[in-house]
Amino acid sequence: MLTPAKTKYRKQQKGRIKFLATKGNELEFGDFGLISLEPGKITNKQIEAARVAISRYAKRGGKLWVRIFPDKPLTKKPLETRMGKGKGAPEEWVAVVSTGTMMYEVSGISRDMALEALRLASHKLPVKTKIITRED
Repeated sequence: MLTPAKTKYRKQQKGRIKFLATKGNELEFGDFGLISLEPGKITNKQIEAARVAISRYAKRGGKLWVRIFPDKPLTKKPLETRMGKGKGAPEEWVAVVSTGTMMYEVSGISRDMALEALRLASHKLPVKTKIITRED
């Protein structure tokens, strides 16, 4: 599972995801990429599930880049706990993804295999996605 090795603060505020991605929104490494069409939060388990889906379908051929990292902690209070008594303990890590963020990139495999692998990965993610190619 992806988690930061060390953070400056244990808990973060929730924040809002407002804008289009201005950085990390183009193909940098691979020939095919999976881009988000809506803002959202993607957990470390979802990132890993999509990564496994791509690498399994590609039979571990080619090269895969994961362009997002879960660096924001989400906290939860225990069940059946009364209100108050402070913020809950960090429960999971999420990557904040804005519209247009490049999430995965693939190269070194055929076009059909890459498109199908990225399609399978998109079903594991909670945001709408689009597959883009180097020709676009």
